Amino acid sequence: MLTTAWVCRSCLLRIARPLARQQLRHQSSASESIPPALLSRARNIAVEHKTLTEKLADGFDTKSAKKLGEYGPIVSALQKWDKANESVTELVAMIHDSKTDPELRELAADDLDETRNDLVNASSSLVTSLVPVHPFAHLPCLIEIRPGAGGSEAAIFAGDLFRMYQAFCNHNNLRTNVLKYENINGTSEAGVPLSEAIFEVENDNAYGIFRCEAGVHRVQRVPATETKGRTHTSAASVHVLPSLQENSAAQEDYDDPESDYYIDIKEVKQEVMRASGAGGQHVNKTESAVRLTHIPTGTVVAMQDSRSQSKNKEKAWTLLRSRIAQARREKREDEIVEMRRSVIGVAKMGRGDKVRTYNWGQQRVTDHRSGFTVNNLDDVMAGGQTLETVMDSVRTWLMEQDVKGLIAEEGESQ
Repeated sequence: MLTTAWVCRSCLLRIARPLARQQLRHQSSASESIPPALLSRARNIAVEHKTLTEKLADGFDTKSAKKLGEYGPIVSALQKWDKANESVTELVAMIHDSKTDPELRELAADDLDETRNDLVNASSSLVTSLVPVHPFAHLPCLIEIRPGAGGSEAAIFAGDLFRMYQAFCNHNNLRTNVLKYENINGTSEAGVPLSEAIFEVENDNAYGIFRCEAGVHRVQRVPATETKGRTHTSAASVHVLPSLQENSAAQEDYDDPESDYYIDIKEVKQEVMRASGAGGQHVNKTESAVRLTHIPTGTVVAMQDSRSQSKNKEKAWTLLRSRIAQARREKREDEIVEMRRSVIGVAKMGRGDKVRTYNWGQQRVTDHRSGFTVNNLDDVMAGGQTLETVMDSVRTWLMEQDVKGLIAEEGESQ
């Protein structure tokens, strides 16, 4: 029997592991650390990855090369998972084998915790690699904020949300561009309750960052106009759209009828008019305001912020394409959600559903999707790290829903 007197720790384990692997050849492995359906999906992708590699060796094909690139991270993650899983299996076999030298068993036990931690990390990486990236995740985004139920208090809260997101972008060095900001009297006057705000976060991947904010945000507080000190509940809606900038990859699909971004110009009614509200002689005397109506869907976009009709028209088209692309994507997502719900009851992150509550009296913010609660409302409203923590909890929740959906889809296909 080998002893540790002259053989190093790693050498001992390296010699013993093949024996343990042979003993457990017909026993179950530690694959419980990842859902079997996802593991099966990963192995099928690995097989297809090998086939594509062999195909490309005989000649280049753009479609195959793109798919090979998409499968690469999954295959790499699967290889790391297999290696970690095999190591755990071998160590467990050595520990439970009565014939194993006591010193070797002790060495295996010492290594087991670290190796199991490696397996947990490998499992997480493999699951993450399997979840499809949202098709808009890499794009800049538009954030639309409007008051909901609650009258003027809802309009005030909508303005609070606008400033919260602006502060968050400033803290995280994200560039923003306000496309539209109107108060309830149709002006941009400071201190007046907000009617509608639309701003662009220009950085790449902004959609992936803010996607978690879409939905109805609810506020519970005593309004400044409340004389009896009663708490009121109001709401504001946040909508996150992909921003299709000039020279973006999405713009290449503008002329493709199969693309989410395609709009037939013949189906859009274009109108110009004088801008309404305060703004000086130019705003009221020239036809600088632009309104676009997408006839098939009834989607209407109006812009009057700029003194230039051409700039308002450009902004309006950008917003219209974003809304149509988002609506088409949401329709497909709704169909997928219904399929998943019929199998496992996966929850939907609805755009019309209450997603978060801001309670001023208790200084509490609760996200109703992730179930996460923080008691630092001031930092949330200041766009600080606490807001990022809340947003991250929702991103994790979204990932969990996607994983459940993948398992459901895999189960349906088997």
